[in-house]
Amino acid sequence: MSDPITVGIVGLIIVLFLFLTSIELGFAMILMGFLGFGYLISFDAAFNLLAKDMYDVLNSYSFTVIPLFVLMGQVAFNSGIAKRLFDAAHKFIGHIPGGLAMATVGGATIFKAICGSSPATSATFASVAVPEMDRYGYDKRLSTGVVATVGTLGILLPPSVTLILYGIITDQSIGRLFLAGIVPGLIIAALFVAVIYAWCKMNPTIGPKSPKATWKARFKTIPEVIMVLVIFLLVIGGILGGVFTPTEAGSVGTFLVLVMTFAMRDLNIKGYIKSVAESVRTATMVLILIAGSTVLGHFIAVTTIPMVAADWIVSLNMPSWVIVVFIALIYLIGGSFIDDLAFMILATPIFYPAILKLGYDPMWFGILIGITVMLGVILPPMAICVFVVKQITKTPFGVIYSGVYPFLISIILGGVLVFLFPALSTWLPHWLMPG
Repeated sequence: MSDPITVGIVGLIIVLFLFLTSIELGFAMILMGFLGFGYLISFDAAFNLLAKDMYDVLNSYSFTVIPLFVLMGQVAFNSGIAKRLFDAAHKFIGHIPGGLAMATVGGATIFKAICGSSPATSATFASVAVPEMDRYGYDKRLSTGVVATVGTLGILLPPSVTLILYGIITDQSIGRLFLAGIVPGLIIAALFVAVIYAWCKMNPTIGPKSPKATWKARFKTIPEVIMVLVIFLLVIGGILGGVFTPTEAGSVGTFLVLVMTFAMRDLNIKGYIKSVAESVRTATMVLILIAGSTVLGHFIAVTTIPMVAADWIVSLNMPSWVIVVFIALIYLIGGSFIDDLAFMILATPIFYPAILKLGYDPMWFGILIGITVMLGVILPPMAICVFVVKQITKTPFGVIYSGVYPFLISIILGGVLVFLFPALSTWLPHWLMPG
């Protein structure tokens, strides 16, 4: 077997097989990338490649943006910030049918401004919002379904780890990608609210009203919401204004969240230690994935698969939009059996050249892929957000999924809108960060 393309295809199949044996995908990619490169070039070169790629990734200043934003999210996750945001939204809209579920969407949307983790958001609001909805007699389908789904907003709304990784892989501006995700993320959040309203309109018993709060109680919650939004605007505004890089923005954001939690006495020493430990674990996992994809990517580049695949895709006798849909479906199906983040890292170097050859905007494609990842984290079998909610609420999978499915429609509709109207994802970065 000497044909490089055949060797590359066999190598990718072996990577998938190794992952199914419970080996971490990052290590599987490193192993296959090393062996494949050694087989095609030489093992002396493969050893040099392995050492260089691992050193470059783990020693890269640009990659420090990942642990910093992860730490910011973990501190927010382990503090009482989410509870106060939920309470604020509850006081404003809790008195209307489905108001608590809408408050969950609103609180999670604002919480996403300082937490880039989807499972962390679902876990937080499973602990905060579900007990409140239980207290007011909400149907478990609605309470658990909305909590499992709102976590997906973190894939589009900054600071998104998914968009950071996509930017690193494709060499796109992380700041512009953050901007690209805002409008589609807010549209999908609005669609979540629309689903809740329609569901409660058809069946008022599923989301009963809660007592109406006074305007005095409402106004008391505003400062806490403003503090979160100020942190978000300082982080994103600093990137837009060129005041600091995304890595420096992560440092500033983390510092401000730490100050906020300290001032409000939200977190004790044990909580801080837990936040740091979880951040180290998560960031290490992501960096190993990046290192693995880098080693595997050099092997795949030698096989010429990305170039051949791009030429083949472009030459297909079908409209370009059909090809894009096909690629998105591959991401969706692949992410259903492999961790979505891992599959994105694995697949993007293969399909990205084709997207460029077809003339599509890389930012638009990144947001489109982000939406497929949103579907992946709540679709079986790798439905991490659903697993998190089940673990915390002890609700059967069948009940959770019956509540998730209506919200899936919102995500799909959001994806269709972004697909049909690319400007939804491109006009904001083109306006605020031209060039």
